[in-house]
Order: sequence, then structure tokens, then C-alpha cells
Amino acid sequence: MPAGSSPKRERQYEHIKEGAEKRGASTGRAKEIAARTVNKERARSGESKSASKTSTRDRKSASQRGGERSHSGAQGPTKDQLYEEAKKKNVEGRSSMNKQELRQALGR
Repeated sequence: MPAGSSPKRERQYEHIKEGAEKRGASTGRAKEIAARTVNKERARSGESKSASKTSTRDRKSASQRGGERSHSGAQGPTKDQLYEEAKKKNVEGRSSMNKQELRQALGR
């Protein structure tokens, strides 16, 4: 955390870091996730000296977004995420499908 951070941001950082570690992230990765999230929140609320355009222009904060954009990159959702969606939709034969087949069955 940057020097001079408020106690609220310190608590937020620890909370996010612990959550990431519980989900299986390494300690270093958990610290990175927490620092980036807290720094973005600081930028949005005007607590930092500088901020990126994406930090200030987003309509939702990272905590409100709740991973909404995760896995929307080049490879899209993971096979496990596709499988869970197929399970909810009762897709027949989903257990023997690969990622591409799951995508097709879900109409993606």
C-alpha cells in the first residue's frame, strides 16, 4: 500500500488479498490483485495524485462489477465456466465435451 493510505484502504487491501489467497492465488498474485483494486478505488474517489482514464471513466467500481469482465479476453470463459453453464441448462453429454463443443452447445 502507498504511504499515507487511509485505514479504510488498508482494511480493504487486506480483505481483497485474503479473498484472493482463499481462491488459490499465490501470495504475490494476491498482493498484486489487492493493490491494483485498491489503487483503482483510490483513483476513482480522488485520493490519488494521478489516475488512468479507465480508472476514472468506468461506470462501476471494481467491487460493484464483481468480476463482470473476467474471462472476456481472447480465449473467453474457461472450460469449467462453460461446463457449469451447460450444467445449469441441462445440456446432454456435457461431461464428455471439450471446450469448443461446450461453446457450440451453448450457442457461443
